[in-house]
Amino acid sequence: MTMKAERSNIDFPLWRKKVDSSLFEHRGTAIPGWVCDLWCIEEQFGTVRSIKSSDSVVKIKFKEKYYLGNVTYRKAGLKRLVPALWFGDELATELKKTYLMSYMRDIERRLRGEGGKSEIESEIPFWEFLDIEFDCDLKMFIFTEHYSQKPIFPELFKRIVSSPKVKEIDDEVRGKLSRIYGCKWKPKCELDTELIVQNVIYFLLDSMSKKIYVGKADNLVIRLRADRKNIPGWDFYRYEQLPGELAQFTVQIEEMMIRSMAYLLPSSADCRDVLGSDFEFVNQIILVTD
Repeated sequence: MTMKAERSNIDFPLWRKKVDSSLFEHRGTAIPGWVCDLWCIEEQFGTVRSIKSSDSVVKIKFKEKYYLGNVTYRKAGLKRLVPALWFGDELATELKKTYLMSYMRDIERRLRGEGGKSEIESEIPFWEFLDIEFDCDLKMFIFTEHYSQKPIFPELFKRIVSSPKVKEIDDEVRGKLSRIYGCKWKPKCELDTELIVQNVIYFLLDSMSKKIYVGKADNLVIRLRADRKNIPGWDFYRYEQLPGELAQFTVQIEEMMIRSMAYLLPSSADCRDVLGSDFEFVNQIILVTD
């Protein structure tokens, strides 16, 4: 465990929360009664029952970035209402990366089913902690990493936790529908340590000659290690892994992507380009959820 000296830069009343499955599985956490008293939660959010209410909206600061969250009162039992803090996938992803070992242990817990959950902390004993402060004037929570367990193989674990397979398993144990899993642009040298990725639409980028190539692959690594005559100097790659039920449509999806790119960018194909590369892509980009 990486131990940190006790903090001196605390501006607001502090709750040191043990990192648990609620942060990963539910994207939130209940707020204990004694903490509510410190933060005057009931005065600000006591009547809020839904994240759809504008009164529930708060900011959350973590590692110099800001995220939106919500505070609501939810039912716990027949009559009791408990305050809870909620946040979105983007912050959840950052917490998974920061508390990598707790996240991996939580996936193991859920994979075991109801019969194997209770003993997992004693079998795999470590604890990580997140410091939470609340600025009631700004309605802003401040998250600070305090204790984190260092993985034995940190780079391998980082690669595993960001892989499509782990995301797929995570969604499966959470009962979520299949999704398309992608990644950010990676330098070509990372292909040597890329985990097995199957059933993908991939993108190659030659940053020197300003070329982009789109293709499909049953196995990404095997496909990209072969010569690419259309773009021999590619130096970056990224991909979108399709769920199994879309495997039969990989060719059609590849054709759709190629056709779309041909009409967006100058192309050597027989397509009349009316845009050119000076146009700005203004759609709200759908980012990868790691």
